[in-house]
Amino acid sequence: MRSLPLPLALTARLTPVVVLACAGWALSSSPAAPSAAAGRPADAKASGGSSAPAPSASARAKAYSTSPAPCSAVPASTVKSLVPGAKTGGKEIPSTDPTLRRTCSWNALHGYSYRWLDVSYEIGESVQEATRQYQQQMGKKSGGGTVPGLGDSAYSVVNLGTEDKQQTREGVVMVRVSNALVVVTYSGSDFDTKKAPGTDEINTGAIKAARAAVAALGGGTS
Repeated sequence: MRSLPLPLALTARLTPVVVLACAGWALSSSPAAPSAAAGRPADAKASGGSSAPAPSASARAKAYSTSPAPCSAVPASTVKSLVPGAKTGGKEIPSTDPTLRRTCSWNALHGYSYRWLDVSYEIGESVQEATRQYQQQMGKKSGGGTVPGLGDSAYSVVNLGTEDKQQTREGVVMVRVSNALVVVTYSGSDFDTKKAPGTDEINTGAIKAARAAVAALGGGTS
């Protein structure tokens, strides 16, 4: 699109459908003196296409091309409150493609209380792909519910597990923002009482970390 001569270059900001629809007119009409029948399309292009229909969500270009640094996504103060005793810098998990997939982990045993926090990013090729992945992940979870006001769509679920009489409660928050997926996992155990922290504590902590992780995406990179 960048190499097209005027006036077709003016259509670069419009959707491909509008470009194709207007191409025939542009080649057969004079830009300086358009015909009456072609007047309205010419005016729309000259004014930046304000009268053209807005692109649908599925036609929008992807907003993100690379993953942010996950270990910088959660403020140190939040890490200290959710994972007492953990190094606030976290530890990034090796990835086969760090441009598109990155994960940071924080964990610590503070007294008899153990906490674990993971923040993961995955950058999809398109909004449609990210939406499909989000829906597939949701389908694997039972219970939980949506998280209003977080990304384009968000879902949280908390589950309790027991192994050798030790309880562990785990919360997972999945968020889609345009073509990016953010997954936060927060879990905890108490090795003194063998009990797990409450559902509200884990769910609230996971959502707090997820909000920070979504904010770290910023305005996009493309």
